[in-house]
Amino acid sequence: MSEPTGKYSITMPRDIAEAAKARSGPSGLSAYVAAAVARQIERDNLNELIQVSEAEHGPVTDEEIQALRDQLHQARQHQTQGGANAA
Repeated sequence: MSEPTGKYSITMPRDIAEAAKARSGPSGLSAYVAAAVARQIERDNLNELIQVSEAEHGPVTDEEIQALRDQLHQARQHQTQGGANAA
């Protein structure tokens, strides 16, 4: 079931509106803008979560970020190799 909708009036720079219209495709400008706003809300929520976490545990270091990137890279390689070996 689809969420209820409402009609709203917004103001934005004309060049942004025209670019959004050009990219919106068959779903239309309203759906395109709604998806963009939903993505921004997700980002805002994640940023709030990061702020709360960093306030409690301190900021994540560059070394910790790199270690997690390395783990992700290794997991992706393992997946790719596993898929190739299974065939």
